Parts: sequence; structure tokens; C-alpha cells
Amino acid sequence: MDGVLSTSVFVDGRDATQRIIKMVNESRHKGQLRVIMTDGATFAGFNVADIREIFKRTGIPVVAVSKDRPNMKKIERAIKNLSDWRARWKILRRAGKIYSVESRSGAQIFMQIAGVKKNDAEKIVKTTATRSFVPEPLRVAHLIARGVGENVEKI
Repeated sequence: MDGVLSTSVFVDGRDATQRIIKMVNESRHKGQLRVIMTDGATFAGFNVADIREIFKRTGIPVVAVSKDRPNMKKIERAIKNLSDWRARWKILRRAGKIYSVESRSGAQIFMQIAGVKKNDAEKIVKTTATRSFVPEPLRVAHLIARGVGENVEKI
């Protein structure tokens, strides 16, 4: 690992796309980045990241990975609780087809892609799943997030 980028987003906000774009474009590591890998397309509830817009504005392919196949009907029902659900739903649908990928360990995981061919994205997922069925960048991000979260004081 050569670096860690971090940002924050609002719960059920509308800032995930812009924050990711800004974080990547302002990073001194941008020239080294070959792919942006996310844990799904939603953050902090239903703060939806537009993976196509992220690719368009950073020039770096995006692979949104999920351990489980996203249940789009269930997501649609839940997202309807937000006043601007139609805009968020449009972004989720725009992410494109959900592909099943056999991870290196043989487990099935799922991905949506922007700016990269399906076969290349599959190779990226398989190559980076070195210690578990989850790609290593996501596994490490989860470890860091848990470690940081443990240091937050609860009121």
C-alpha cells in the first residue's frame, strides 16, 4: 500500500460523488491510481455515488464491488422514503448491469463498472482478492474504518 485517501459524506446526503471526485483529483497519488474500487454504490445510508460521473471527472475506471447481489426491488422500496428518491434511483440504475464474478477463492461477488471492460474488471477483482474473497483494497479499507471508528468518543 502506498497511501490512503479519506473523506466523509453526510448520512443520506447527496455529496458522495463530488467528495470522491475531489478526493481523487486533489490527491498527490492520482497519477499512480489505476482503478477506484468502492464497496457498493451507496455510502452512509443512501448517499449514492455516481460511478459513471466519477469515471468521467477523474479519468480513472471505477469498480463497485458487493459481497451480495444488490436487491434492487428492496433498495427501491427503501429509497422511496427520501424526498428526492427519483434522482437517487436514477443514479443507481445508471451504474449499469450487475455482474457476478468468481473471486479468487471461488466465492461469488458482484460488481458494477464504469470506464473498464467487464473482462478487465473481473481480472482486477480476482487479482486483488489475495487474502479473502473481498478485494484487498476493500478489506484494508474496512480494517482502517473499524480502527478509526473505535477511537470515536460516544456521547
